[in-house]
Amino acid sequence: MCVTAVESRPAGVALTPSPGGHRPYGARVKAFVALTKPRIIELLLITTVPVMFLAAQGVPDLWLVLTTTIGGYLSAGGANALNMYIDRDIDALMDRTAQRPLVTGMVSPRECLAFGISLAVVSTLWFGLLVNWLSAALALGALLFYVVVYTMLLKRRTSQNIIWGGIAGCMPVLIGWSSVTNSLSWAAVILFAVIFFWTPPHYWPLSMKVKEDYARVGVPMLPVVASNRVVAQQIVVYSWVMVAVSLLLTPLGYTGWFYTAVALLAGGFWLWEAHGLQNRAKSGVTGGKLKEMRLFHWSITYVSLLFLAVAVDPFLR
Repeated sequence: MCVTAVESRPAGVALTPSPGGHRPYGARVKAFVALTKPRIIELLLITTVPVMFLAAQGVPDLWLVLTTTIGGYLSAGGANALNMYIDRDIDALMDRTAQRPLVTGMVSPRECLAFGISLAVVSTLWFGLLVNWLSAALALGALLFYVVVYTMLLKRRTSQNIIWGGIAGCMPVLIGWSSVTNSLSWAAVILFAVIFFWTPPHYWPLSMKVKEDYARVGVPMLPVVASNRVVAQQIVVYSWVMVAVSLLLTPLGYTGWFYTAVALLAGGFWLWEAHGLQNRAKSGVTGGKLKEMRLFHWSITYVSLLFLAVAVDPFLR
């Protein structure tokens, strides 16, 4: 996830297109691209492509990498567009989402819905015809899980939303593996679990930073319904499990010394940051001194380094 720049204006005040309803073509194109949430998709692709190298135990077919990457972008983009369509009411009330295309009026709700459904259909056919139908099923399953289970059922009802909703973000790992082998394996399941346990401690620090936004619209993210101390404690628990799971690949024979070294060093630094956040929360530190965004930013670096090691390790064994 990424922080969105916001303007210094009252929350919930949507921007409108220029007088007369004119919406410049270039701005419209950018708005449709924004519907796909490109910055988030970057993280998804970071976990997809390296797994293809591990599955191939070397360099995978580059055409397959390209088609899988494009299919993954289309599928995740469709899910994100449909998410914006469903959440357009609360997006208009939150500072961090006030510049989204539906809020500003650059894209209409009907256009957004049609765009999202079209991407869902095209991406499924793309995967099925150009990659394989197992990958197509996994991509469609991820899209439906994100839109229906997370956005429609969990997000506004439970503080466990990001835990179970994060399953959709784990699916690119399985898609990357299945695109190469047309099957799944324990290596893919382990990396799926790494992302599953990574997601809450990745997103909760950001939620701590913007919890007033979520509280304003009644979304019960954990930092909204629990104290910083409780949230930090949960972050530490998930962080330890995540690091432990990441180390399972080597004893099972899927990776070697290089991946293990990166997993230990990057994981160790993660735990240092997580415990630092917990100590500050226990001490009653609030505001900027809590430094919760340090862990959020490191979480992105961590997953990038870990999956880079996944891709490089086959060449060093």
